[in-house]
Amino acid sequence: MDFPHLQSSLERLLSTLTPAISRILDRALSNHEIAVDEATQLFDAEGSDLLAMTAAADYLRSQTIGDVVTYVINRNINFTNVCVKACGFCAFSRGHLAEEGYFLPTEEIIRRATEARDLGATEVCVQAGLAPGMDGWHYVKLCRALKESLPDLHIHGFSPEEVLYGSTLTGVTVRDYLSALKEAGVGSLPGTSAEILVDDIRRQVSPGRITTNQWINLIQTAHEVGIPTTSTIMYGHIESSHDKAVHLGILRDLQNRTGGITEFVPLSFVYEEAPMFHRKRIPGLRQGASGAEVMKMYAVSRLMLNRWIPNLQVSWVKEGPKLSQIALLAGANDFGGTLINESISTAAGAGYGQLMKPSQFRGLIREMGRIPAERSTTYEKLRVFEQEENPIDLLDGVEEPAQRFGSYQNLIRLKQYRFRDFYREQKDQKQ
Repeated sequence: MDFPHLQSSLERLLSTLTPAISRILDRALSNHEIAVDEATQLFDAEGSDLLAMTAAADYLRSQTIGDVVTYVINRNINFTNVCVKACGFCAFSRGHLAEEGYFLPTEEIIRRATEARDLGATEVCVQAGLAPGMDGWHYVKLCRALKESLPDLHIHGFSPEEVLYGSTLTGVTVRDYLSALKEAGVGSLPGTSAEILVDDIRRQVSPGRITTNQWINLIQTAHEVGIPTTSTIMYGHIESSHDKAVHLGILRDLQNRTGGITEFVPLSFVYEEAPMFHRKRIPGLRQGASGAEVMKMYAVSRLMLNRWIPNLQVSWVKEGPKLSQIALLAGANDFGGTLINESISTAAGAGYGQLMKPSQFRGLIREMGRIPAERSTTYEKLRVFEQEENPIDLLDGVEEPAQRFGSYQNLIRLKQYRFRDFYREQKDQKQ
């Protein structure tokens, strides 16, 4: 190999960097905090600036985390798709009398969680729509029932939107509701419902949804009562580079105050079935994030959050396995969960979401020259696979997962879980 030629090529690349981008990367690599305006410039980077930025993010990842890439064996349980909100990006929700509206009873949720535990899952992620007529303490009761049946299974639930809904229905404070969830066995909260933490954008894509300040206060309160959370962003719709930078700045400030965020998960907008895409009422609405935008999101997130939120997760559901692999070169260090069932992105038109087997995770990670490891929800490493070993995971032996576990398309057709029947029963009981 012509190493002198390679060195000169790298020198030419570095010489073409925009001076402002070069200064920002120098600051990041020197462990200095990147300002929101500087992150905005990074989100606008192109060409050699983008290449240098991803390389800098990958270097920070290697220095902070090393070459281990983690995953968690878990199951998603979206127990109802009925929701009182009408978010423009959500193709999952249905009205309370819709034919496809469903509501899983507690015994079915426990059955699904038990099945996952028996196949090696350490976590169950429980999130759903905001069903009308629901008992405000339902989330707490469901959590308690799960914990009584499966005391060793980590419960990752519920979204900030759900917590606020439960608090509103019961009339107790958010802090008291979170404390009740913790007492019932919740181990961590998903940091979803965040979208873009800029209210002007939220009013367009999710009117009536939890506000920026409500989201911040709820997540901070969760940390204060001892419940860790994840954090997310949904991008690729109408947000600007500055909006994304502001969002990251909010997360960094929040983490600086509480230290309760376990990971950051960028989620690109899946547009195919999104109501706001089909209505075409929002000017400038994009068809999700481009490949370059995805790379920028991971790189800027690593450069801006590295010291505060070191775990950066790729979304194989949103991006697919191949682009998720490439994101490992832009600062990411986690591949997410096996899921077993995923309904929300699937309903929006995502091509992935049913199941990623542990052996698939390990293969994708090794192809990128990294070391796979199974982790807990809170990033304790449970098994590190240093060598080309092939452990026996029960989930790897599952054939035809859609038949074994059920798919979203099948679920919305099952008559025994019709929400409108549950809703009528609830009304009759109140009369």
